[in-house]
Amino acid sequence: MAIEIDLSGRVALVTGGSRGLGRADALALARAGADVVIADIQVESDESTETAERYGVLAQVAKAQGIVYSEATAQEIQGMGRRADAIKCDVTDRGQVGDTVARVVEEFGSVDILINNAGTLDHAAQFADQSPELWERDLRVNLTGGFNCAQAVWPHMQERGWGRIVNMASVAGTLGGFGQASYATTKAGILGLTRTLAMEGGRHGITCNAIVPGVIGTEAFGFANAAMNDRIKARTVFKREGEPDDIAHAICFLCSDLASYITGVELNVSGGVELFVF
Repeated sequence: MAIEIDLSGRVALVTGGSRGLGRADALALARAGADVVIADIQVESDESTETAERYGVLAQVAKAQGIVYSEATAQEIQGMGRRADAIKCDVTDRGQVGDTVARVVEEFGSVDILINNAGTLDHAAQFADQSPELWERDLRVNLTGGFNCAQAVWPHMQERGWGRIVNMASVAGTLGGFGQASYATTKAGILGLTRTLAMEGGRHGITCNAIVPGVIGTEAFGFANAAMNDRIKARTVFKREGEPDDIAHAICFLCSDLASYITGVELNVSGGVELFVF
């Protein structure tokens, strides 16, 4: 008998869903039956450049090249017959996060699933040259942002006695990342948050797990140094990068009732990059 992932009747909030992994997550959750709200600092209808300038190179490139699909993704989900929306939201701003969650609850009826995907990935420098300003930014976005969103949805999940939180970590957080001190540190921190939320959430029917991606073929991967990308791919068992849907499918499973007894795990979706490969 085939077992299918069914998220019908669930409402998912995906942060950082304008492109890359977040967009793939949003589409996969919708295909599994969920209604989806995308929260991102960038939406197509916002013509301001201030947000991109504030949040670094990748945001600026996405703005300049039109690689922002928040509203387009919501429309694509609506085309599947699901409810969807795209909301401009800065996860470092607790007021904006609170307003976003309140809006989702009012318009969609609940927030059952939170995918903490929003993150920064452009601070690349060896430790002695790491920027204190970018270090603080990465802490605010990658770690405190996840805390803010989880804390905002927590009482709604508690009240309903059901919830799924999936935090996006990285192999940089489990293995370290050369030239990625701030990124690796925040991703290691999100693993500690994941375990704690798992322990505290269990009595309320809330699970919390972390996805640990390796090298995935997103737009950001395409912007990186090609020679470095080849070196990283060679460390995987499969000698290739993963696809965004590899992450999205794992997330859909963790958000389903099939994973109701799984919490506090670090699920490597990394092509075995953490193994002793030669």
